[in-house]
Amino acid sequence: MTESDNSKTNFAGTYFDRDSVLRIARLANIFAWASLIYYAVQVGLTLTVFMLQILRGLITLPGFTDIIQQLMWILQPALPALWNFIGLQAVGKVLLIFMDMEDNTRRAARAVRADTGK
Repeated sequence: MTESDNSKTNFAGTYFDRDSVLRIARLANIFAWASLIYYAVQVGLTLTVFMLQILRGLITLPGFTDIIQQLMWILQPALPALWNFIGLQAVGKVLLIFMDMEDNTRRAARAVRADTGK
């Protein structure tokens, strides 16, 4: 098998299907961005409704601390959204790193075999 051959190897030490790992990494990245967009829309919509309620006089907040408290409640979902995004992006990148490590290990073993003549 040549280095540029992208077909699946039948090597007994291969515990994964490369295409499925790449698909999972791609799905992790898609879900990360979808999660971030969902939470951004949620926070944006909530902030818009809050501002409209203040402008229309439906809510009267007597002090600065009341406004800060309401904004903190509105922005609270943003932190889990960031953690979800970072976590899912990390999963995708770690899968790719593990695949690279496995490939580099395989290349090093081939190089050693070629040098020793076995």
